[in-house]
Amino acid sequence: MLQRFKDKYIGDRAFYSYVLGLAIPMILQNVVTNAVSLLDNVMVGQIGTEQMSGVAIANQFIFVFNVTIFGAVSGPGIFGAQFYGKGDHKGQMHTLRFRLIISALLTVLAGLLFYYKDTELISLYLHDGQAGDITLALNYGKEYLRIMLIALLPFAIGQTYSSVVRECGETKIPMIATFSAVFINLALDYGLIFGKLGMPQLGVKGAAIATVIAKSIEALVVIIWTHTHTERNKYIIGVYRGLHIPRELAGQMIIKGLPLLANEFLWSAGMATVTQCYALRGLDVVAAQNIAGTITNLFGVVYLQLGASISIIVGQKLGAGRLDEAKDTDNKMLALSVGICLLISVLLMPVAKAFPQIYNTQDEIKRLASFFILIQALVMPLWAYSNAAYFTLRSGGKTGITFIFDSVFTWCIMIPTVFLLAKFSTLDIRAVFVITTYTEIAKVICGYFMIKSNKWMVNLTNI
Repeated sequence: MLQRFKDKYIGDRAFYSYVLGLAIPMILQNVVTNAVSLLDNVMVGQIGTEQMSGVAIANQFIFVFNVTIFGAVSGPGIFGAQFYGKGDHKGQMHTLRFRLIISALLTVLAGLLFYYKDTELISLYLHDGQAGDITLALNYGKEYLRIMLIALLPFAIGQTYSSVVRECGETKIPMIATFSAVFINLALDYGLIFGKLGMPQLGVKGAAIATVIAKSIEALVVIIWTHTHTERNKYIIGVYRGLHIPRELAGQMIIKGLPLLANEFLWSAGMATVTQCYALRGLDVVAAQNIAGTITNLFGVVYLQLGASISIIVGQKLGAGRLDEAKDTDNKMLALSVGICLLISVLLMPVAKAFPQIYNTQDEIKRLASFFILIQALVMPLWAYSNAAYFTLRSGGKTGITFIFDSVFTWCIMIPTVFLLAKFSTLDIRAVFVITTYTEIAKVICGYFMIKSNKWMVNLTNI
């Protein structure tokens, strides 16, 4: 029994060397990004609760855009990873063209929405009777969001290039791009928020300007490297000589990619809606969630990037026609992701009480944030499994199933639960948070049976 478990879920040294060699640069890249976001959040939190809440609300919409772009590039990326496994550079080029077009279109749509509907969007999170000055929070949120519009296009194009670079197994360049940007971001945050280093004191505006500059630098590093290393990136040759994409491939990318794009948009919009439902209980809950989310996002990058590694490694094996090997690799990567997150949960627990103390806000908000962090630490292994299951299904192009697995779950189970409890029950917000968070158990059970069916084991390159 023990030997069977070991054979199924435990890899050898070569396996972990390969997996971690791919995943660690992605993890480090996102750890640094989130660490700087954490420091950015703390610095804004030093100004006041209304500033922190306004920026946190505006970032809900930036989050939806960012995740939607991720979904837009991930659909064609399923084909890209398998084309790379097959050695088809022209196929990769067509998937890159498709990603560039869809990313540009989404950026225009998001920019128009955020520019003309910023007041209405931010006001969804602000209600009369909340603690704090909601008018100030609204104004700070609008101020931040207007400047952040400039960062939408650099982010979209940067993610498009990074996605194709990563699916070729080159994860160090996006990491270097992030490292190049985040330290500049940190210095600019310090200077522009507080008026240090000879810079003007701009507060919330300074935080937004620093982020715009950082995102632009990050995109430029990846783009320049890709175009100056054509021997390693043969797919880039001729990519801008036209917009032609073979009709059959374009159709397949739309069929497979549209559910994934819709899923990422609906999931991220769903998570923003969950936050809006919590906001029914007061601006202090918004502030506490912002504090808790900042630190749990930092720790959560490990399971998120291990999941992304599954889509690359397993996708390459599926594209090469090695289906049994893909299944075996997936089992071991699932176990690795959950095992590491059990350790992370233990590490995160002591942080729950200490981290909120560094914010300049009320004691009740700090206590509430500590509770939220503790609950999220305990649920992290469940998040790790459901995230790994999601990327497993996606690697074989089962985007219709991932749509049900992710978005349908969020909108049909999670959102009704939190809305009904937050608006109509007398339960304390802590109880509401626990019940809503642990709906994840249902998702884990569904993910287990979906993976066990083996219906995701599909080679998509034979078109």
